[in-house]
Amino acid sequence: MDLPAPSMAPRRFLSPLLLLLLLVSLASASSSQPLIRLYSKPPFAGDRKVLKDDGLYCESWRLAVETNNAGSWDQVPPRCEQLVAAYMSSDRYASDSAIVANYSSEFARAVEIAGDGSDAWVFDIDETLLSNLPYYEAHGFGSEVFDENSFDGWVDLAEAPALPSSFSLYKELQQLGFTIFLLTGRSEHQRNVTETNLLYAGYSDWKRLILRNATDQGKPATVYKSEKRSELESQGYTIHGSSGDQWSDLLGFAIAKRSFKLPNPMYYIS
Repeated sequence: MDLPAPSMAPRRFLSPLLLLLLLVSLASASSSQPLIRLYSKPPFAGDRKVLKDDGLYCESWRLAVETNNAGSWDQVPPRCEQLVAAYMSSDRYASDSAIVANYSSEFARAVEIAGDGSDAWVFDIDETLLSNLPYYEAHGFGSEVFDENSFDGWVDLAEAPALPSSFSLYKELQQLGFTIFLLTGRSEHQRNVTETNLLYAGYSDWKRLILRNATDQGKPATVYKSEKRSELESQGYTIHGSSGDQWSDLLGFAIAKRSFKLPNPMYYIS
């Protein structure tokens, strides 16, 4: 009886990749910990801790304010009063203001001045050229509800000091040949005390000081300041730069070629 001939079918071997996958599968099956863990909550769920930590929360709140992500707000949260007070009285505030002035200067030096007086720069006044920090030190650094009568009494004293970095920028722009316009939300009846304060702080030789007149009362700051910039453009001026501590100083229409936002976490003007 003849024996069957041995099979000549080729032997099959596992490929290296398939073998690796098989080993991984066996290892994961024998382990109590899966190789890949899926979280039911994001691993970055530290939000609650941040919200409970006043320091972290208030630093983040200040960033949201300065970047305009906070939108409209009425007063500094009570839990952030100490942080705002410390910031406004610190070298950090001075440094933040100085870096804005440095970038402003860098931009201004690159502008080709026509020499005919048409090249303009627009400055806001409060917390831009003048500092009302002495007033806000006595009123909770913005944590108190704004009292217009009380603030007007401070304005009448005409004692607000200059912001050092803005003062240096102002003088440099004049030397470069820019025509300086001062555009403020203050009212026309405050013209004399405002001019007196500006001169007391060392400012001089501005082209025009623009204040709210009777027809401007009640307008949102963004609208009012946009309209005034538009009037300057219609008079032949090119607004190369604009400096202000509020987004409403800078946004709207007839905006400058470059706008520079100074820090101010004490109050918001729409």
